[in-house]
Amino acid sequence: MTDDWTAGVVTDPGGDDPPAVERWQPVSIPGRPAAFADADGPIAYRTMVPDPRDEASERALLAVRGTDGPAEIWLNGSRLGSQDHPFVPTRFEFEPRPENELLVVCEPPDSFAGIHATDAVPDRFDTPGIRWGVAVESRPRTFLRSFEARPRLGPVSAGDASEGAAIDVTLEVDAGAAIDDAVTLSLRPEGFRGGAAMERVPVQAEAGERTTVSRTLTIREPSLWWPREYGPQDRYTVRAKLEGDTRERTVGLRRVERDDEGLLVNGRRVRARGFTRLPGGDPRADVDRAVDANATLLRARGHVPSPSFYEACDEAGVLVWQDLPACGADLPVERGTELATALAEAYGGHPSLAMYGVQDRPTDPYAEPLGTGLLAKLAVRYRAWRASVDREPADEIAETLPDELPVVSVAGPPGTDPDAAHLFPGWRYLAAADIDWLLETYPSLGEVVGRFGAGSLTTDEADPATIPGLEPALLADGADAADSQREQARILKTVAETLRRRECGVLAASTLRDPASGGGMGVHTADGEPKRAAAAIAQSYEPIQAVLDGPPTPGTAGITLCNDSHEAVEATVGWRAGEEMAATTVDVDPLETASAGTARIPPDADRVDLEVAVGDRAVRNRYYL
Repeated sequence: MTDDWTAGVVTDPGGDDPPAVERWQPVSIPGRPAAFADADGPIAYRTMVPDPRDEASERALLAVRGTDGPAEIWLNGSRLGSQDHPFVPTRFEFEPRPENELLVVCEPPDSFAGIHATDAVPDRFDTPGIRWGVAVESRPRTFLRSFEARPRLGPVSAGDASEGAAIDVTLEVDAGAAIDDAVTLSLRPEGFRGGAAMERVPVQAEAGERTTVSRTLTIREPSLWWPREYGPQDRYTVRAKLEGDTRERTVGLRRVERDDEGLLVNGRRVRARGFTRLPGGDPRADVDRAVDANATLLRARGHVPSPSFYEACDEAGVLVWQDLPACGADLPVERGTELATALAEAYGGHPSLAMYGVQDRPTDPYAEPLGTGLLAKLAVRYRAWRASVDREPADEIAETLPDELPVVSVAGPPGTDPDAAHLFPGWRYLAAADIDWLLETYPSLGEVVGRFGAGSLTTDEADPATIPGLEPALLADGADAADSQREQARILKTVAETLRRRECGVLAASTLRDPASGGGMGVHTADGEPKRAAAAIAQSYEPIQAVLDGPPTPGTAGITLCNDSHEAVEATVGWRAGEEMAATTVDVDPLETASAGTARIPPDADRVDLEVAVGDRAVRNRYYL
């Protein structure tokens, strides 16, 4: 496949003929060319593709791996078809010449642009483009046009999956010639010892027909997929072979449920702590960054990431909270239902998929920032009381998603009646320490938290007014990059540890990585370099960790030991502040918290160090005064 692409703004849609472009410019695909960030209308992408066949009897297919909005595909001046679902790859058969001119005409999304249409990401993210590239491939005369493998797990209790473990396989056979044969299905465990299986499924079709065959593969004594920290990431590969054509899918067996305390995976309680993730960057590198920060969850906020993101989360044991690309008040139900169905079909086989989200921030009562103090608390309550959201469209779309996974209909700030809360004390309103007051005033906000955090700069030369998602008014007056990063780390640490003390079941800091240079809400820069907040929240997210019961100030401070594991823990918790120090032994039950005494912080102390000794491992936590 050639890497030589050009693109241009469509000046004439062309009707039955290919659209016209006045000027073509070289571009890189996949990507969103910055040169067209201000374009108003469709963008056409052009390249030459070769005949992929080795023999004339083979069949040529073109695969368009997702676009940002509706797209039309033209080849050698003829329209091949359209792509309606932006994150679902589409394949077209074509009669190739030795060289073929391909034209992909991408329209801006008429709705459901999601995070791309907000100020949280650079304007270029709103440029219609080709998401994950284009490929041509050669297939046999008779081949497997589609192949689905859907894991199914019956009721489980405390990890027992002895009933109802199966994989439903559906194949569409495209018969270029008459066939009376069988598809060989095989099942093998990936990375663990387990039972394999093989069977043959008869298939008959006349030349030119397409036929669908289905089979259920039952798994005895199945091995389950678990989030990291809670068990292995066991998976199964299903392989289908028909004559000379072979297809594979790797899936995992797991069940995810939600109650008032959070998530249960395979019948056992888990604590999901992590980050929101915005588009851009290397998905696998982002998953590695999340794992390094002790995260067990990534929320794909307002966008659908590439399949490689899901593959990395499957391998790493990171749960995925997947949003529809729906941000703001506009929510067309019919189109939303189509996208929800396509999303579930495209990604439902991945064991890391744990939750769906429908509508993000339908309105924002706190668009005008507030300060701190009593009057600010009154203002927070007043704005929450005045806010109004029509939940009906989001709830209607949520009903169409598979009931096998939890669904968050609305994620938003206080006052929006959210299923998942966006909480920004210390940044948009109040002080970071007022997170306790906020959760006491509105207890339901602490059950599932979809966003919290603060922003920072990466260089002193950066202009905050030009940084996506970062409002200059929210930075302290005169703050340089170092000051803003210290403040960001402090706010994130305070809010994250308060949520853990209060046993919040699902929490996601906003966000993992900046979408652009100069700064943002990320704990890493756009290039992936860690800011000060990355190390701070990695400490706060340690599965077994001691935390202060509030920001460190001279005097006394309570200490809480948090245990996100499934094991009861006996730990020695020690603290040091200036010349003062002490230690105590604490017992804490699985997935519980326990008091670990009090630290005495002298006036001349510049930091407080906590240390948890469990067995032969020591976990540290540090606070700066």
